[in-house]
Amino acid sequence: MKPPTQYVSLAERHWRTCLPHRVAELERTGQLKAKLQEAAERTVTDAEALRQHFLQQGLTPNQAQHRAWEIVRERYLFLPPEE
Repeated sequence: MKPPTQYVSLAERHWRTCLPHRVAELERTGQLKAKLQEAAERTVTDAEALRQHFLQQGLTPNQAQHRAWEIVRERYLFLPPEE
C-alpha cells in the first residue's frame, strides 16, 4: 500500500514549523525525504491495523477510520515540537 502523498506534505509542513533543527539535520545528511516517506508509510500501516481493530470492536467504518487517524497521526506525522 503506497502512502498518500498528502501525509508526506502534512508531515513536512509540521516538521519544518515545529522541528526546524531536526529538519536541518535530516536535510544536511540527505535523509529528509526518506524519513518523511517512512513516516507516511508507518502512518498508513498502523492506521489500517487500528481501523481493522476498531471495526472488530463494532465501530462504523467512519468511526474506526477517524479514531485510528487521531491516534496514529501523533506517532509519525505531527511530532511534538522541539524545545
